[in-house]
Amino acid sequence: MPVASTAMQVTARGGPLTRQTVRVDDPPTGWVRVEVRACGVCLADVSTMRGTGGHPITPGHEIAGVVTAVGGGVLDRQIGDRVAVGWFGGSCGRCDTCRRGDVAHCAHRRLTGVDHAGGWAETVTVPADSVAAVPDGMDLAHAAPMGCAGVTTFLAVRDAGLRPGSTVAVLGIGGVGHLAVRFAAAMGHRVIALARGPERADLARELGADDYLDVNENEAGAALRDRGGADLIVASAPTTGPVTELLRGLAVRGRLTMLGVDGGTVDVAAARLVANSQILTGNLPGGPRDIEDALTFAHRNGVTPMIERMPLDRAEQAVERITAGRARFRIVLEPAGAP
Repeated sequence: MPVASTAMQVTARGGPLTRQTVRVDDPPTGWVRVEVRACGVCLADVSTMRGTGGHPITPGHEIAGVVTAVGGGVLDRQIGDRVAVGWFGGSCGRCDTCRRGDVAHCAHRRLTGVDHAGGWAETVTVPADSVAAVPDGMDLAHAAPMGCAGVTTFLAVRDAGLRPGSTVAVLGIGGVGHLAVRFAAAMGHRVIALARGPERADLARELGADDYLDVNENEAGAALRDRGGADLIVASAPTTGPVTELLRGLAVRGRLTMLGVDGGTVDVAAARLVANSQILTGNLPGGPRDIEDALTFAHRNGVTPMIERMPLDRAEQAVERITAGRARFRIVLEPAGAP
């Protein structure tokens, strides 16, 4: 039966987040209803809030909770399942990309919080094919950020084809970058963290980095090259500015994966890229199978996001905090009464 739910919504273009009571109907065929226990706050949510899409908007695409209702035709989810839902909000299931299993690149994919209501709410209804299982015993507040920041960094390192003990450099120790450091260290690699200011050196080592470079004092690419070069550079900062310099720090057959971007461009020394068989690429958050892999690896290897917990009705303050760069490092909203 339909339920009433509190949701934090933007009800008009340019408007603030406000607390609304909304009706959540029974899930239609192929969908499930989830009681939200935790939902992350991401800069992409801020873009959604300020966008020109249809209103009202309920942001939130790092959801963790419990299934409370199942629509027709759903065979792989049951009431009571602990689940996570990320940026990926469903695919067509029919195109060539989907048939190859690469659902995140489906041309008709849906986005959580954009194409249907997101998780800054007590209850949300989502396509069943967007749902990932959360390991037993994992804190749902830790599981929530794995649907976007976690799976993105996990895939960037796992799918780079590195040998054990390779050198991985991570630009940026923030909401995304701190997880890249933790995943790379847990996978057995030598990790070099790069950020601004000497005060982040201790934090970098606490996260698992073997070395730290202050990019205010060093040309990042040259410094990496002096250390033998990086087999993988994960550029997590939301800017293209440093990428050209970072490319100088790649080892032979090295790979630079961009996670954070802006509207800029990258100048590439093509001859060097070709001569050294190097790769410049990007990475999206994956689908539910990828999220499950990230969750399982994280749970078994002690990889947890650094989070700040805030009540759902303080979503506006959470947005202000993350926009100002004061969050350390992921903010997770929890509805009142969530266990």
